[in-house]
Amino acid sequence: MNIKKTRLAGTFFNQSQLPDDERPKILFFGRSNVGKSSLINAILQQKLAKTSSRPGKTLSINYYLIDDQLLFTDMPGYGFARVAKSESARVRKLISDFLQTVRNVRLAVLLIDSRRGFLPPDLDTLDQIIKKEFPILTILTKSDKIPFSQQKNLVTQLHRNFGLHAISFSIKSATGKNEIWKYINEAIKE
Repeated sequence: MNIKKTRLAGTFFNQSQLPDDERPKILFFGRSNVGKSSLINAILQQKLAKTSSRPGKTLSINYYLIDDQLLFTDMPGYGFARVAKSESARVRKLISDFLQTVRNVRLAVLLIDSRRGFLPPDLDTLDQIIKKEFPILTILTKSDKIPFSQQKNLVTQLHRNFGLHAISFSIKSATGKNEIWKYINEAIKE
């Protein structure tokens, strides 16, 4: 995809703030500190999404507008214990409300830390995505931190156990970036 213009189109902390937007959307889900913002920045080749070494930083839904046509939607991270219970409940409600009303989702991208594999919060999120019948792409982040044979085994397990297509991605080498774009381009053509 030849991107000409990208920008932050909005940061939303509750359902009432979310715009009724018909543009195609690519949703990015993952545990806190899995690398969602870093992945978005890498594939857009711009530092739009805020990154932090402190997990649990994204507590809002963030829209990134690409060429006035496509919205990358950075969903709040989940599974981080240092957030107050009230804030954690607000974020869960925000995600649930969003999933009930969002339209024109072309792809749900579920990021999994390749060093840890699927954990119970990932399975809960996967279940929500499946119930909405969104097309799913799984991205195994931090793949440079495990041996290639272990990456391949994880990809095989995800396909066999869940029927998921998975791409290994490394922020350091940008491994997998072209394959991710290929998958996104196919999703937005439909």
